[in-house]
Amino acid sequence: MKAIQSLGLLMALILALGVASAAQAKPGFIVDSVWLEENIDRDDVVVMEVRYHPHRYFTVGHIPGAVQVQRFKDLGDNDATPLMRFPSRETFQARLREWGVNDDSTVVIYDDSLTALASRLYYLLELYGFDMSQVKVMEGGTTEWELFNDLSKEAESHEPGNVTLSEADDAMYVEWADVYDDVVSRRDEDVVLLDARPVDMYTGEVIQHSIRGGHIPGAINIVSLDGADGGSQKWKSTEALEAMYESISEDKTVYVYCHDGFRMSLAYMQLKALGYEDVRLYNGGWSHWGNALTLPVVEGDEPYDEDYAL
Repeated sequence: MKAIQSLGLLMALILALGVASAAQAKPGFIVDSVWLEENIDRDDVVVMEVRYHPHRYFTVGHIPGAVQVQRFKDLGDNDATPLMRFPSRETFQARLREWGVNDDSTVVIYDDSLTALASRLYYLLELYGFDMSQVKVMEGGTTEWELFNDLSKEAESHEPGNVTLSEADDAMYVEWADVYDDVVSRRDEDVVLLDARPVDMYTGEVIQHSIRGGHIPGAINIVSLDGADGGSQKWKSTEALEAMYESISEDKTVYVYCHDGFRMSLAYMQLKALGYEDVRLYNGGWSHWGNALTLPVVEGDEPYDEDYAL
């Protein structure tokens, strides 16, 4: 009997260690529904939902207290072409204040898209100097929350906040001319250009929301959405992410783009979580490059075609 009890204790210990190890295998800004349940009533917590289809905030429901963030209207420059260039500091600051964000707020973001939509908001907060130790991304979204909690269909509002942002950190982004100069033209060996879109968009097999398909000459393809599980809406382990990005040395400067700015922001979060220090997003991404007819495009699964291989 003692042997059986000892074996049971050993198995319980192994299980506990396994759970602890799994928890440690993800970055500190990733939290789950249990964390939110324990913290949602704090006065300093502001919860934000970014759904793929914004109407589901009302028709399906949201976590009680969560303000709605509309992924295009609220997270891009509505007067720019393309729409998803970064919003100005003044516009983004005004949005945050409307949502009740103060300088000392703890911001919790979730979505229904493997944290890709949440990542855009996360990136903009860092771009404009918010204290990122106060920002959490809740994986699992409403999928996990609904296991033990109800959703609300009522619009939520907060007392206006007083957050004050800084000017955009120009070390966190690049424009098309930087990409053209550093990668297409000079082929700077210290710069890696990363296309975070699905493979069929990278190759040009699928053309979506742009005139042309393919990728920027010199870009490699790593699909950022592969870093999360589609069923649970949770991030894969740090080890899995390291395997995803093993072809990129940590000492490189990484320029990242996708189409609208969400998948590249997810790649940004993943790379920064892995310790990459110099990661910059292409402001405009393929929505800009793929519609600028004079800029070169490569089709196929190689970074360069025969016109650009030499």
